[in-house]
Amino acid sequence: MWGSNSHMNLRCSLISRTALICALSIAGAGQQSNAPNAPSPTTLVPATELARAQKLMQEGKVDDAIAQLRALESRDPSAKGVALELGTDYYKKSDYPNAIQYLKKASAEDPRNREATQLLGMSYFAGGHPADAIPLLEQVQGWIPRANTDGYFILGTCYIQTKNYEGARKAFGKMFDVPADSAAAYLFTARMLLRQEFDPVADEYAQRAAELDPKLPLAHYLLGELYLYKSRLPEAIAEFQKELAINPAYAATYYKLGDAYSRIQKYDDAQRMLQRSIRLDATSSVPFILMGKVLQKKGDYDLAVLSLKHAVTMEPNNPTTHYLLGQTYRDMGRKEEAEAELKRAQELHGQEDLQ
Repeated sequence: MWGSNSHMNLRCSLISRTALICALSIAGAGQQSNAPNAPSPTTLVPATELARAQKLMQEGKVDDAIAQLRALESRDPSAKGVALELGTDYYKKSDYPNAIQYLKKASAEDPRNREATQLLGMSYFAGGHPADAIPLLEQVQGWIPRANTDGYFILGTCYIQTKNYEGARKAFGKMFDVPADSAAAYLFTARMLLRQEFDPVADEYAQRAAELDPKLPLAHYLLGELYLYKSRLPEAIAEFQKELAINPAYAATYYKLGDAYSRIQKYDDAQRMLQRSIRLDATSSVPFILMGKVLQKKGDYDLAVLSLKHAVTMEPNNPTTHYLLGQTYRDMGRKEEAEAELKRAQELHGQEDLQ
């Protein structure tokens, strides 16, 4: 995640500064008799307590770190660095309202503090306030010449959530080092829009990508995915066929096309596409699951079981596979095995609901 790498780099610098303060403090304490203007030991307490709180946080004891910092805050509300530490700890705890409160205070204390600005932007984003996050995250990009690519992803996502699609396209263009008005930038943005369930705009952007570069790989694939999701099956099939004409070695296109064929009951065509997908890439369980479903529909139960059992070995906790396997066993008259698989599918569905 963007917050973690940049966050850790900046945190290291803060820890180094704190360690230096402590080291100088120890040296000063040893020279008190020769240095009449040396600081009193009481002035060193906040830095020492900050270091202890940081150590607790590094050990995963976030609540203990917060308790220590809140105690320090109550004794000395103006202690430098406490607001940033508290904001950071609350952010780590996913307590975004409190994180925002303290990070705003830290930013007010030192407007040039990049760490406070970055974490405040991330807290606004994670707390569901993308409009407030945008100006802060834009500042971070300006400070870091080649900003963390996840930073552009978060910024682009904020733009999508505020319906600033042009801003999102520019952010994703920078993320992938392509011009903002290029076919690739439109395609990347279409993918992110689809992920955020902005389907109509994703369709528009994918169409624009295909218009700008008719031979751009995965543009027609994305359109096919959109149409398959909407059950616009003839359009989905047409787009997947266009993708294969441009990019014939992409395994996922074959199983997506096989899925579309199976939905219009063209099982032989579906089986042929799924076989090609598996031959190109046997590491995904999806074509094996779809193959089992197609073979079951065709009445080839033994082969369906083989395909589905192979999918189970690849992905044991997929409830869909167990459900299809249970259905196939039931069609074969193998009642006990059918009941066991259907029960397992139900259990896994329940676990998914809990999660």
